[in-house]
Amino acid sequence: MSRNLPVVPRPAADRPDLLRPTRRATPSVSVGGVLVGSAHPIVVQSMTNTDTADAAGTAAQVAHLAGAGSQIVRVTVNNEEAAAAVPKIVRRLADEGVTVPIVGDFHYNGHKLLAAYPATAAALAKYRINPGNVGTKRRDENFQTIVKIANEHAKPVRIGVNWGSLDQDLLTQLMEENAKSSAPESARAVTIEAIVRSALQSAELAEETGVPHDRILLSAKTSSVRDLIDVYRELASRCDYALHLGLTEAGMGMKGIVATSSALAILLNEGIGDTIRVSLTPEPGGDRALEVEVAQQLLQSLGLRAFSPQVTSCPGCGRTTSVFFQEMAQQIQNYLKSQMPVWRDRHPGVEAMEVAVMGCVVNGPGESKHANLGISLPGTFEEPVAPVFKDGALLTTLRGDRIVAEFTEILDRYVAEHYPSR
Repeated sequence: MSRNLPVVPRPAADRPDLLRPTRRATPSVSVGGVLVGSAHPIVVQSMTNTDTADAAGTAAQVAHLAGAGSQIVRVTVNNEEAAAAVPKIVRRLADEGVTVPIVGDFHYNGHKLLAAYPATAAALAKYRINPGNVGTKRRDENFQTIVKIANEHAKPVRIGVNWGSLDQDLLTQLMEENAKSSAPESARAVTIEAIVRSALQSAELAEETGVPHDRILLSAKTSSVRDLIDVYRELASRCDYALHLGLTEAGMGMKGIVATSSALAILLNEGIGDTIRVSLTPEPGGDRALEVEVAQQLLQSLGLRAFSPQVTSCPGCGRTTSVFFQEMAQQIQNYLKSQMPVWRDRHPGVEAMEVAVMGCVVNGPGESKHANLGISLPGTFEEPVAPVFKDGALLTTLRGDRIVAEFTEILDRYVAEHYPSR
């Protein structure tokens, strides 16, 4: 015996009734006014790939990344020309009304550059320090110079360990101790311990030097999905610092997207991670902002944040030999994306809207009922009509050549009615 059960629209991201993983408790860290930590939404970050000495070009890319939704942008500060350009970049952005925090990425000579360019030390919102790349002979002294300057300017620091530049002295020490053990661990396990210990020992040294606990963030990146998961699980179990997640050197295109998503989704679903970056190699001439869009989609797919209305659409099969529904799904998705810069300001909450564009009667009506707005197109040999559902109930049926235009008009009305203007 069948029963007619009510169809409830899918709960959207940022809804308080949506079940989410419990975030591990961390202090709140202010990065240029952007709050990072378990009491705040997970923050999306990115990094420029311009020559930082080119102040105009770097400022333009920072603005582009911020416009795509990056809440924090990191820039390389690798020489005196780059260090001298940072205040100019910040001023250019301020003149354009772009207030995104700028983070300085330091390797090898950060202690010298920050000391020589106090205006740069003041302009940056955070310093990223790689403990494996602060020098060999005077490692601790160089590290302490950076964190002292950070403390003088009340700036947070991210201690970013990377297995490609891991402290070799520490790794060698742990490998030697392991070799003498009566029950030695694998080389992989020792390497993971070295990564975690490098981060924790550096954080301890930073605090001993005077940096407050709530101005320290940690990251511990690898380019292996399984290693990254194990590293962050271990790190999260041994400290309460806010953690920045990212699969380093993730790769290009589909490989980089899938690998990053595989690692970060597992960790985020376990409540680990307070900021994220998707480190994609851009294709020649590609858009750097793709890494921002992937990060946003990852968080939205997990129900952790909402950035843009989501379109659910079917893959198509023998029932949908026409490509019309594929084209319509693409047109609607592009339309939503093009409207978001306006809607985001005028209609708060619209980013959580769900839209379904389905290709035939098999799952079309049911999936459409789960969305805020859904349309079920006619499949092959089906009656040429397209029922439209609004919050689970049939709203109207569209016919003819203006289905796309009429459906976008319905979208506009729904947004105006359900997400009042400011």
